[in-house]
Amino acid sequence: MDWDKLVQLLVSGLTLGSVYALVALGFSLVYGILKLLNLAHGDVLMVGAFLGWGILGWLGGAQDPSVAVWLLIVLMILGAMAGCGFLGVAIERFAYRPLRRAPRIAPLISALGVSFFIQNSVLLLFGANFRSYETFDLVDVEVGISWGPLNVWIIRLIVMGSAFLMMAGLWLLVTRSKLGKAMRATSFDREAAAMMGVDVDRVIVKTFFIGSALAGAAGVLVGLVFGQINHFMGFNYGLKGFTAAVVGGIGSIPGAMLGGLLIGLAEALSVGYIEDFTRGRLGSAFSDLIVFLILVIFMLLRPQGIFGKPDLKKV
Repeated sequence: MDWDKLVQLLVSGLTLGSVYALVALGFSLVYGILKLLNLAHGDVLMVGAFLGWGILGWLGGAQDPSVAVWLLIVLMILGAMAGCGFLGVAIERFAYRPLRRAPRIAPLISALGVSFFIQNSVLLLFGANFRSYETFDLVDVEVGISWGPLNVWIIRLIVMGSAFLMMAGLWLLVTRSKLGKAMRATSFDREAAAMMGVDVDRVIVKTFFIGSALAGAAGVLVGLVFGQINHFMGFNYGLKGFTAAVVGGIGSIPGAMLGGLLIGLAEALSVGYIEDFTRGRLGSAFSDLIVFLILVIFMLLRPQGIFGKPDLKKV
């Protein structure tokens, strides 16, 4: 076995899985509160990627930034998180809140409409051309960890470190803070939480803000590690993030984290080894097949996911 290749594929899988985990967390937060699949979540990630690209250009670009590189990356992530957070609040206010008591198919159709609206709005504003983060000019490709078969570029370390830091912060927020208690109460029984004095509307708004902010950060991380973004990228990352949420157990924060990492590893390993088997021709095509085959298997054998709990039906 080629151990050098295996180690590099594991690093790639963890990097990609960190992004999927952030997207899955947004899906799980919203579903846990409203039992709603926010199908526009991937497009919020795409908006975050464009916001990060805009901040990069505003601060001088990758070749001649007007601030230190580390500060530039922090500002890109924070700016995308803030912008996408407010976008998520607007989506909840105008697309989902009026349909909160409607049949469950209505918010789903509304979510699809929001997704198409965001996608085509960005297409009209920026065009269909790919936009480049010029990451190789921003950060030296030789900077990172090099130890035996392990070679990790600094950008991958930044992506994984930022993602795990945000996931840990969300875990502490949900489990230790007053807002987290209100979120868990609203998730368990919205009407009972309201009778106990919880401002349910405010909790839902904050949930959308947090979930969308995580998607915005994921968009910047995607741009940094892969270098290019476009208006259609949200569909793929949203679909993979949703798959990760289902595999881990949608509505479960640890499940979203684990599901994201598993899907990222499955995709990276399948690309690497299927390309060897097919002589470099079909790895990326079959990786999607492997990922969605995992989704189908879980839906058939364990539909509640790894950490999810089966719904109890009252009789």
